[in-house]
Amino acid sequence: MGKLTNEQIVSVKAKGFLLNRGTELFSGRIVAPGTIFTAENLVDMAYIAKNMGNGSVIATSRLTVELPGIPYEKIEEAILYGEEHGLHFGGTGAKIRPVTACKGTTCVFGNFDTQGLAKKIHEEYYIGWNKVSLPHKFKIAVGGCPNSCMKPSLNDFGIEGRKVPVYYEEECKGCKVCAVEKSCPVKCVSMQDGKMQIDRENCKECGVCIGKCPFKALRPESETKYQLFFGGTWGKKTRMGTPLNRLVSEEEILPILEKVMLWFRENAYQKERFGLAIDRIGFDKLEEAINSDEILARKEEILAAPLKTRG
Repeated sequence: MGKLTNEQIVSVKAKGFLLNRGTELFSGRIVAPGTIFTAENLVDMAYIAKNMGNGSVIATSRLTVELPGIPYEKIEEAILYGEEHGLHFGGTGAKIRPVTACKGTTCVFGNFDTQGLAKKIHEEYYIGWNKVSLPHKFKIAVGGCPNSCMKPSLNDFGIEGRKVPVYYEEECKGCKVCAVEKSCPVKCVSMQDGKMQIDRENCKECGVCIGKCPFKALRPESETKYQLFFGGTWGKKTRMGTPLNRLVSEEEILPILEKVMLWFRENAYQKERFGLAIDRIGFDKLEEAINSDEILARKEEILAAPLKTRG
C-alpha cells in the first residue's frame, strides 16, 4: 500500500498500535488484567507475533506486552484474533493507563494481594472509564511493601501496602539479642533499659519485624493499611508523589482514586500532568476533595464537561 497518512497512524494508535521508528510497521500493545497473563494468553500472543508481526514479543515497563512489526493492513486481523482469544490491545492516549502491580501476591515481603487489587482497579477504571478522556495520561501503580519495586510514589496514583507493628511492652522480656532489633532493615528498633523501643518516626511499617519476637511483644494491626501517593512522575521531569498524611484501609482506596481522577479532570488543563496541576492549584485543594463526597455528587457533570484549555 502507499505511504501511510498521519490520520491513519493516529487512528490505530488509539487502538493500541504504535508506529515502529523508521518504518510503516506497528507494535500492538496487549494489556493484562491485574498484570497477569495466562499460559493460553502467551500461546495466542505468540501466534499473533509469528503470523502478523515480526516474531518478537516485548515486555514493557507497565507490564504489558508489545508485538512489533505488524503491517497496517494486518492490524484489524490482529484485533479480531485478540478479541476471539481474550486479548485486548490498548493502553495509549490521555486516559487511564494499564495498572501495574508488583508480585506482592506471592512475594515473601508482600503485605497483601497486589495483583488482586490491580485487577479490581483494572476492571473498575481501566475498563470502566475506557471512554473517559483525561487532561493527560494517568498512571496507577500498586506496591506490596515499602521496598517500592513498582515505584508507587512515581506514579500519578500510587498504593503501597503497610503492616503497622503494635508493641505490647508488657510482653517484652528484654532479650540480650532482640530478634526484632536484628531483623529491622531500617534500624529503628533498639533496646533501652532492658526494653525494646521503636523509633516510630523512622519506621516504614514494612512488616519485616512481624512475628520475629518469640514472646509476641510485636504484632501487626488487624488489617493491612495503605500509603497513597499523588502526582508522581519520572522522566525528563521528575516529581515525587505527595503522600496522604494518613494510612487508609482497603475499602477507602477506590473511592479516593475516583475522587482524585474527577478532581484531575475538572481542574487540570489539557496536556498537564496530575502532579503539575497539584503544584499549581495546591495539595490542600486536592485534600479537600478527598475528604468530602461533594465531588462524587457531581460525577456525571464533571465527566460530561469539556476539558479545560489554557486561556
